[in-house]
Amino acid sequence: MDTILEMKGITLVYPNGVLANYGVDFSVRAGEIHALVGENGAGKTTLMKILFGLERPDDGAIFLKGQPIECTSPHVAISHGIGMVHQHFMLVPSLTVAENVVLGAEPRRGLFFDWKRAASITNEIAQRYNLPVDPAARVQDIPVGMRQKVEILKALLRGAEILVLDEPTAVLTPQETAELFASLQKLKEQNHTIIFISHKLREVRAISDRVTVMRAGRVVGTLETDSVTETEISRLMVGRDVLLKVNKPPIAPGRPVLRVEGLCYTSDTGKEVLKGIDLELREGEILGVAGVEGNGQRELVEILTGLRGATHGSIWVGDEEMSHPTPRRVRDCRTAHIPEDRMTYGVADRASVEENLISDRFGQPRFNRGPLMDIAKVRETGASLVREFQIRTQSPQAPVMMLSGGNIQKVVVAREFSSQPKLIIANQPTRGIDVGATEFIHRRMIQSCQDGAAILLVSADLNEVMSLSDRLVVMYDGELVAHFPDAHVASEEELGLYMLGVKRQEAGEVATS
Repeated sequence: MDTILEMKGITLVYPNGVLANYGVDFSVRAGEIHALVGENGAGKTTLMKILFGLERPDDGAIFLKGQPIECTSPHVAISHGIGMVHQHFMLVPSLTVAENVVLGAEPRRGLFFDWKRAASITNEIAQRYNLPVDPAARVQDIPVGMRQKVEILKALLRGAEILVLDEPTAVLTPQETAELFASLQKLKEQNHTIIFISHKLREVRAISDRVTVMRAGRVVGTLETDSVTETEISRLMVGRDVLLKVNKPPIAPGRPVLRVEGLCYTSDTGKEVLKGIDLELREGEILGVAGVEGNGQRELVEILTGLRGATHGSIWVGDEEMSHPTPRRVRDCRTAHIPEDRMTYGVADRASVEENLISDRFGQPRFNRGPLMDIAKVRETGASLVREFQIRTQSPQAPVMMLSGGNIQKVVVAREFSSQPKLIIANQPTRGIDVGATEFIHRRMIQSCQDGAAILLVSADLNEVMSLSDRLVVMYDGELVAHFPDAHVASEEELGLYMLGVKRQEAGEVATS
């Protein structure tokens, strides 16, 4: 195959002095699926943003089909046949699928939008590329897998020959992932070129022809995928051996730490989001909650952590009834919370690393001297947690926004796990972070359980939830539809059927106590 794209000597230094890319050489062949992997902060997404015109490099050049090009904006990149599907979808939820697909290139009949033509265009391109969608459905009502297809169709309609996919399977079920991979193979057969950014090394090996590994802003190797193992890829990414399989010793569960009975929640629009959730979680165990996003997991976590009020139901933490808790009361009950969105709920991005690390305990006497903060104590605690949790930062006094995603997540984990919690509610604790940071966080979770804490683990990553959990439940449409007393007996394919609502257990089987 001929080389279709070359990026030569790409260097980008941000104004704050952070080196994002340094002398990066990256090339892609026509009609291949090329994986791009690396730790958080390795520079892979920045490199693709440069290709798509979202960032301007300080040095280097881009060649498309042997000719130099300058991608000064996404519009220019699209004109060159380069499309990008971002990790967080750029769709308008209130519009239909067809309206989203043609947005910016709307067909018209006179002065008015021609919806029938838009639907016809959507159907034509969907059939051509084996990406079936419902043109009339509103985006807010369709599953995540179909939203992914809509994003890809948008790029293809605009003439994308090179398609960049950033973490495309992060929230997909195994069935949706398999369907996506079949579509990508179809695109490859039609001579489209795909750049596939992912942290899931098993999927990288399953779908890609070649893999380029980045570390610390540089390319450390490009390899034929079928000649390299997951272990070898992770070693190149991190610079050391990484334990990809979780070693979790057997547990002896203790007393109930969390009990939830008949928990219901109705949204402001009158939709029943949670429908009588019953849960029990005991000392020393991890209870996993699997499910496609949007089936009530977020609302369940927000109610348990005091960020949202339940409509009905009861919650006990230990022996204390707290059906309408506040975040402060939740903290006082020694409950830690790793939120789904680390930037919105996990950290104050302009505050320093050390300030974020003690943000839940700054009122404690040990951090105060009369009316003033004991800065020396804050510095000592911050430096200690930075070392213990291996947070990579120029200084504990640096703004947390300057850290990579994986290190910001470590700040959240360090604060929550160092609070001596008896209950940890972890919502997507390793989303969008690399294998090294994931390995570290998994080890800390297991250690916390061995110390007697109970963990409610909510994750869209089936491999994570199956390997870490002792017991496992599946949520669909606001209900628990399956309970596995032994998390290791279920297969990903079986869980996927429950997650999609195809199967459900009888009511007696779902009981978790």
